[in-house]
Amino acid sequence: MSIASSFLLQSPPGEINDVLSDVRNIIADDAELEKGIAAALEEYNLTQFTTVEVPGHQHQVIVCEDGRTDEGSDGSLPRFFDPRSKTRFTFNHADLSVSDPQPAEASQDNESFRSALETQTLTYLHDHYHEGVASVFALSHTTFSIVLVANKYNPSNFWSGRWRSRYLIDLAKGQINGKVFINVHYYEQGNVQLQSTHTPSLSLAPPHPIPATSQTATKLLKLIEIQEGEYQTSLANVYHEMGEKTFKGLRRALPMTRSKMDWDKVLGYKLGAELSASNTGRFGAASS
Repeated sequence: MSIASSFLLQSPPGEINDVLSDVRNIIADDAELEKGIAAALEEYNLTQFTTVEVPGHQHQVIVCEDGRTDEGSDGSLPRFFDPRSKTRFTFNHADLSVSDPQPAEASQDNESFRSALETQTLTYLHDHYHEGVASVFALSHTTFSIVLVANKYNPSNFWSGRWRSRYLIDLAKGQINGKVFINVHYYEQGNVQLQSTHTPSLSLAPPHPIPATSQTATKLLKLIEIQEGEYQTSLANVYHEMGEKTFKGLRRALPMTRSKMDWDKVLGYKLGAELSASNTGRFGAASS
């Protein structure tokens, strides 16, 4: 089961069901498989920022460690929190179902700033992500997290991709520590995967009063916007360099003879040799 779990954890964006189907064919024991990969499915959902619809609301929330309120025990399902709608719910890692939504109270000590941070984050998401989901969590009186995920699945053209970001904001220190993960899978006539990780560390210029204001939230998202834009530009430059120089350097422009191969002539020579061989009975001769 450890090998099966490893396969699942390495599943490309949007393809875990395909991997699970292949693993199921190998194991051929659904009950044993379900028990053996439960931990892997939980880890995959939490680290890949799986999104679910919030019951009774028209938005999605990210299932992640920051939003977990109860790990579940004695067979019960874990519970998660949607700070946007103030809803707690149970989540099934196996079938991604949501159940038992319950209203929950948020701490009034930090909800004002968390809400302002959420508003700015959703604006940033709308401006820069075609299909993205964001959740903003208050972890303490002075620490907050912004979690972003955007998925793009295009199986008809044989590729899929996922962008994940998490920013831990410490107002007391005026610091923002981020992690950005990019996964892309291209599988037309081959199998190529891109995995890139970026760990920005940003400083919020003083003053950053506590409790923080909406102006502080605006400053924070501006810093995130700048660094993510720079990171995306740097990736584009690297891939352009690889395509124009690195990969071209791996292949000779001309063979050792310093002249191009005339493949039409080569084909003609080969065809002539085969015809000559057939006349002497060595190739394609009819049996008597």
